[in-house]
Amino acid sequence: MKIAIAGGTGLVGKALTNTLIKHGHEVYILTRNVKTNNSSSKITYVSWLNSGDYPEESLKNVDAFINLAGESINSGRWTEKRKERIKNSRIQATNEVIRIMTALPNKPKVLINASAIGFYGTSYSETFTEDSVTPGHDFLASTVKDWEKTARKAESLGVRTVLARFGIILDRNEGALPKLLIPYKLFAGGNLGTGEQWMSWIHIDDVVHGLIYCLQTNNMEGPVNFVSPQPLKMKEFGLTLGRVLQRPHWFPTPALPIKLALGEMSLLILEGQKVLPTKLHDYHFLFPTLEKALKNILQNET
Repeated sequence: MKIAIAGGTGLVGKALTNTLIKHGHEVYILTRNVKTNNSSSKITYVSWLNSGDYPEESLKNVDAFINLAGESINSGRWTEKRKERIKNSRIQATNEVIRIMTALPNKPKVLINASAIGFYGTSYSETFTEDSVTPGHDFLASTVKDWEKTARKAESLGVRTVLARFGIILDRNEGALPKLLIPYKLFAGGNLGTGEQWMSWIHIDDVVHGLIYCLQTNNMEGPVNFVSPQPLKMKEFGLTLGRVLQRPHWFPTPALPIKLALGEMSLLILEGQKVLPTKLHDYHFLFPTLEKALKNILQNET
């Protein structure tokens, strides 16, 4: 297949690209900064979102689009200006993907658009699946709702559209896990806040293979939760992390200093949601349990 990836230089994009080219696919990475020295003959860098760009000229025969583009939600406090950038970056990129596909004489078969389980809002007691259609009321839920509404414009073009709602992605070098590791390595790991908040997580390899599964499953469309089938509360997550690292889980961090340090962004740590991947019931998870996932990611760490 010929697959266009927007946001192909981020955590998910890099891992996905590496796997796709190993399987013989051709990848077109849409980027503002085109690289001249390709690491593989199977990768083509295509300039987009710059004045005068017409990426559709290089994408005439692509079979699929995967849109992962958008400013990180984790790098800095959520000021009003930053929240505007976070939201606008996702809407702008998705609108450009729709414009490109509209301009193509041969439409791709599928669009997989990144999204987030933040759609559901936060809860200590509810369990959310793809059948949970009412969005939450916070900033992330509002952003995801508008992001998905924009992506669904592809349906009017006859393009099968998948909304990949990512949970907490576990990776050794990027994402949330490296930050969570620090206190445990210092023998100061413990609950963040109450420890009762849910953490719906997924191993980076299951993100990659789950995306490929959605590419290849012709009846897969609409929201798809990219989370492990076994979410855990923060206290259980921390206990498992400590056990794998052979470090204690004993030193709690109260909610107040986290809220003071992070402001509104603290909801990513102190609140959560229990989410299940019901649409991926036929997908074979490589790492269904947290202990197995962490042992794979953190091998040689202890």
